[in-house]
Amino acid sequence: MRKFATKIWVLIIAYLMLTIAFMYIFADFLYEKFYVEDTKSEMIEIGENLQSKYSGGKVTDEYVELVESFNYYSNYDVFAVRNPRELSACVPFEIDYKTLIGPDERRVLLNGENITKIGYEERFKREVVSVILPLVDQNRLEGIIYIYYPLAKITELARTEVAIFIGGGVLFSFLIAILVYQSLKRIMRPLNDLHRAVEQMTEGDYSARVEVASKDEIGLLSEAFNHMAESIQREDEKQKAFLATVSHELRTPISYIKGYSEAIQSQLVEGKEQTEALELIHREAIRMERLTNELLQLVRKEKEEIEMLPIVLSETIRESVKLLEGQGDKKHIHIVQNLDENIIVLGDEKKLKQIFINIIENAIRYSDENAKVTINSYVSDRRAVIEIQDEGIGIPEEDLPHITERFYRVNKARSRSDGGAGLGLSIVKQLVKMHNGTLSIKSAVGEGTQVTITLPIMEEE
Repeated sequence: MRKFATKIWVLIIAYLMLTIAFMYIFADFLYEKFYVEDTKSEMIEIGENLQSKYSGGKVTDEYVELVESFNYYSNYDVFAVRNPRELSACVPFEIDYKTLIGPDERRVLLNGENITKIGYEERFKREVVSVILPLVDQNRLEGIIYIYYPLAKITELARTEVAIFIGGGVLFSFLIAILVYQSLKRIMRPLNDLHRAVEQMTEGDYSARVEVASKDEIGLLSEAFNHMAESIQREDEKQKAFLATVSHELRTPISYIKGYSEAIQSQLVEGKEQTEALELIHREAIRMERLTNELLQLVRKEKEEIEMLPIVLSETIRESVKLLEGQGDKKHIHIVQNLDENIIVLGDEKKLKQIFINIIENAIRYSDENAKVTINSYVSDRRAVIEIQDEGIGIPEEDLPHITERFYRVNKARSRSDGGAGLGLSIVKQLVKMHNGTLSIKSAVGEGTQVTITLPIMEEE
């Protein structure tokens, strides 16, 4: 986490420094460009104003004095000369006249156009911007107006501003770095808490939680972690309870088998008692086998995928009932079937039979003799509805929410001798879910139980 925070901190500071550098370069560029252009425009405007006062002919001394008088109230140095060589007496630096007004420049001036130049002056160690305006009469260059302005003031001002700017930028960056560091510490605190909580969970402590201090992405991540931790803790508790229940369920038959087999081996039981002991050993072995098979079914069905095929629902229900007729006949239970012959559902026939057999078998097992079990099927809201109603002992209201949990037995209603391992309805619930169906159970003690299943039907094209 510290490395991550350091990376963010360095990245922010780097972007900040780049931004400051860019702002300096861009501001300096704009300052130089617009200020210099504005200076040249103003110089040309002044020169053209003075140029308009020239009436032609020879450049008189009065005109020269008029132009030079402008220097008293102008920021620019302005001179009017008849010959460019005369500028040496006016300007405080040497001028290369051939470069200043060569053949090309002379043609431009004779056309009445201005010349603007920017050059570096070695003597003053600075750049000088100059504007030359022609004094033309009858295609003759009678003289020029020369205006110059040293850019040293701009450069020096820029350097002063840059020093202030850089100093302020460094101070600002330092303050920002401290604020970013403190902010990152606050932002990273919940991530550090998450890291510690994850480490606790990897060591098996699923009670670890993190404080949710905000509603941002990190807060949502913290909430998601807490929900995940709660789910894992519940699953861990369920797993421990599951293992404890499995151990308990296996311990009882194993203790019976071990005790009676040792008694037979030691010849402590003989005759009828020995036969009864062997029957008990056989019965407990069958119960262990059934429990093991149901456990394997639960494990497989959690990962199993089924192929949904069109199935005639009424035929599947009748075949399931036929397999249980022997159990029903022993208790003289009458099974009534009111089935819609036209319902075709999408599902796995073998697993649908397992669902119906389990529920109908429970209805027979927990009904009194000469009772009735009614099976109805019909279509409602474009889904197949199967209702299995018995007249049995019923289920207490407080037990209804738990009867589909693994190893759950209704108190006083089911026992290990007449009931299963408490896995049947758990398997049913999983199978119904795999078929995209629903399972609901209503019951009243002494009145019976109604199990309702809904399944998707095949849509007609």
